[in-house]
Amino acid sequence: MSATTTDLAVLARTIKEWGRELGFAEVRIADVDLSHMEAPLQAWLDAGYHGEMDYMASHGMKRARPAELVPGTVRAISARMNYLPPALGPDWRAHEAARDADPAAAVISVYARGRDYHKVMRSRLQQLAERIKGEIGDFGYRVFSDSAPVMEVELAQKGGLGWRGKHTLLINRQGGSFFFLGEILIDVPLPVDPPETPRCGQCSACITVCPTQAILGPYQLDARRCISYLTIELKGAIPVEMRPLIGNKVYGCDDCQTVCPWNKFAQRAVVPDFDERHSLGSAGMVELFAWTEEEFNRRMEGSAIRRIGHERWLRNLAVGMGNAAAKARGQADIVAALLSRRAHPSAIVREHVEWALALHGIA
Repeated sequence: MSATTTDLAVLARTIKEWGRELGFAEVRIADVDLSHMEAPLQAWLDAGYHGEMDYMASHGMKRARPAELVPGTVRAISARMNYLPPALGPDWRAHEAARDADPAAAVISVYARGRDYHKVMRSRLQQLAERIKGEIGDFGYRVFSDSAPVMEVELAQKGGLGWRGKHTLLINRQGGSFFFLGEILIDVPLPVDPPETPRCGQCSACITVCPTQAILGPYQLDARRCISYLTIELKGAIPVEMRPLIGNKVYGCDDCQTVCPWNKFAQRAVVPDFDERHSLGSAGMVELFAWTEEEFNRRMEGSAIRRIGHERWLRNLAVGMGNAAAKARGQADIVAALLSRRAHPSAIVREHVEWALALHGIA
């Protein structure tokens, strides 16, 4: 493509308008020089904070070199899409806090209660890329959404979509942090947007609230201690010492986000894909623990949850039901549910069930 600076500026504005039409809250453009992140990334990997997420290390520094990942790349179009379901209502944080306090509730991260965001984001970003192609003809691009070695938060921060919070997630002044990120790496030299000024100040609420102390300090996350890692990424047994800290969180954790003052500005989703499915925002652990593998696969079709599989689903729920003993020791329906899985064919499930039963006083 050959174009004047004026043409490119007009195209950039048009791309942002198209993005809003496609359901994105904001679209911004950044250059792709992330060389300043190579040393911090290597130090994080060297410390082993990525745990069993081997894919974090397998790509080396390619994660900080978009032009190496996609040759010819000179810009990143970053987009954010809100996912907080409108049905949660204005008092949603109080609702989530009440669920956290209910020992029988199965707490699932808000982002996972609707359709798999990977599919939604990639589809919309692809549509945006096709619109650009229709305007300027063929150009080099590749679409991403949490699916390749791309430092999404850094690219989004460079383009002014927000700033990196102390919990390491992106925060936006108008939208808090309950949104997904996605990118289109392109070979078109569009004008870039200025970065946002960090606005966390002296606040450390996210660090203080973390149940497992996974946030070691500002911008330093030990994924091995993060509940999202333990319930989603970790494939084997959850370390015994971490289990009591997980509480009733059976898929992911939102504590560092719900406590963030900026999330009083969290915006609602405008696409129906993120509406809650199968009552995942109100279900109890006993109910979900009763799902057969066939039921799990059928109900979680099109959900990000399905990728952990039925075995890890039961593992997580067993931990939650064991932790319920702190407030409801020996509760009949919980104990009965655990006993029903005592002879499960999976050794991992059996181990976590036995651990949970012991907390309820069942030998």
